Amino acid sequence: MRYRLKLFPEITIKSRPVRQAMVRSLRTNIRNSLSRFIPGVRVADCWDALEVRLDDPLDASTRAEVEASLSRIPGIHQILVVDAHAFTGFEDTAALMIPLWRDALAGQRFRVSAKRRGRHDFTSEELERYLGRVLLETADGASVDLSHPQVTVRIELKDEQLLLVTRRWSGLGGYPLGTQGEALALISGGYDSPVAAWRLLRRGLKTHFVFFNLGGPAHESAVREIVHHLWRYYAVSHRLNFLSVPFEGVVNEIQRRIPDGVAGVVLKRMMLRAANRVAARARIPALVTGDALAQVSSQSLTNLRLIDAVSERPVLRPLIASDKQTIIDDARQIGTAAYSEHLPEYCGAVSKRPNVHPSARQVELAEREFDFTILDAAVEAAMLTHASRLLDAPPRVAEVMEVDSPQALAEADDITVVDIRHPDEREAAPLTLPHGKPLEIPFFELAERAETLPRDRRYLLYCAQGVMSRMQAQHLADKGLTQFGVYRDKR
Repeated sequence: MRYRLKLFPEITIKSRPVRQAMVRSLRTNIRNSLSRFIPGVRVADCWDALEVRLDDPLDASTRAEVEASLSRIPGIHQILVVDAHAFTGFEDTAALMIPLWRDALAGQRFRVSAKRRGRHDFTSEELERYLGRVLLETADGASVDLSHPQVTVRIELKDEQLLLVTRRWSGLGGYPLGTQGEALALISGGYDSPVAAWRLLRRGLKTHFVFFNLGGPAHESAVREIVHHLWRYYAVSHRLNFLSVPFEGVVNEIQRRIPDGVAGVVLKRMMLRAANRVAARARIPALVTGDALAQVSSQSLTNLRLIDAVSERPVLRPLIASDKQTIIDDARQIGTAAYSEHLPEYCGAVSKRPNVHPSARQVELAEREFDFTILDAAVEAAMLTHASRLLDAPPRVAEVMEVDSPQALAEADDITVVDIRHPDEREAAPLTLPHGKPLEIPFFELAERAETLPRDRRYLLYCAQGVMSRMQAQHLADKGLTQFGVYRDKR
């Protein structure tokens, strides 16, 4: 048995030197991907296809792994399973082909194409006519069409060896990974950014990842799983890097200094500034984001222009014209949706009343108040992990207590609720408790003031969506302040 791998059609129309370079890369990628299952696997170049040739039959488990891996390698259009038989004559060949093609040809216009090498006492045309007549008789509603067939039945005869396609399925398509250069993808763990990275991996772009940690160890742990999944299933032939940048300090400074209307845009500008510096160190020429036009306020055309203004590199946005449901469907197809659907939207919690059309002057004036040494420190603290090692030592996720109803809160007499919302947000929607008033500490001041609070009480952090409160509670728990939890009123 062998696997014949049809090239992605766009590869076949390239100039001869470009095509040859792409095919060489694809052969290497296939060998690297399959060497986990078949040490020393051979991949032959047949010009219009590649062939994975096996010396020994595979057991069922290994065969399933190999075939699944082949279906996810960028650059392969179709996978054919080719079985070899001894050629003993026209009738025996027809007997082998009838069960393979009878149902597939029903109601279809078809032709038979025979490729023959060696010395035989018949012509290729004679073999084609015989097999065509037999298949026509056995396939209901089929007809022969030599000029414009819907299905072409192909066989190969090499001396006394008959090669028949017994199964076929679609490949991933796209260009061989690594043939289009490198990029650095900003990944958050939601539906969008993993799909954006996957689309460019499929297009042949070796894509590394940078993660700006807004949600603590739990957030990073989930994103590590997503990136490891993308690498293992779609880029295992290459070494990809994952960089984690601690961005909590940047978020706190934005909340402290930046007006709410432009806070989200400033956050994205800070991420792009940091990503450019990380990319410059690694000599990566482009960035990738999961932005889709108008999906959220920071993705209005005005805001995208303001965000891109701070980038020294082109920002690729493969999802720019995609609607949300299409993105979610892609995430389900590639297997990242199961991770993303449980992650909260951390960026969305930074700004409550975003400005969709701010001016450049508004944003630039706001950023004059920002302490850029905090951004410098975040970039310097970035940690690099190879994608293959992302699950080796996942970040420790601290457990935090959670109270989710006023009734449960009323039953505890040793708990103080801390409202960590921005003062403007607290004023617009005051928090009502079963008894007493909350302690008011904006979350960007919490890290400094938490140490001063009495240790003989428990504290439940409150914010509108529960995102910032959980993030802060986990940060404090990581520092040994385990008396902090989360209050969420789910009514």
